[in-house]
Amino acid sequence: MGNLVAILLGIIVLPIVILGTIPFLGWANWLALPLIAAGIVAGQLSSSGNGGRNFCIVVGIIAAVRLSLGGGII
Repeated sequence: MGNLVAILLGIIVLPIVILGTIPFLGWANWLALPLIAAGIVAGQLSSSGNGGRNFCIVVGIIAAVRLSLGGGII
């Protein structure tokens, strides 16, 4: 069940992160980070697999790279 929750959170957050790659919309990644963290925790607590957790980690890496390129704000 946790794996499914992690996948759903990742699918919900992915469009927000993609929107955050547009210049001056980097703040959207700050909104996505808590949901990404919740997805990683839900995926870690799952005993059925690692797919949801890994998906959330990849989405989190994309958001973190975008935030670091923009200086954390832009």
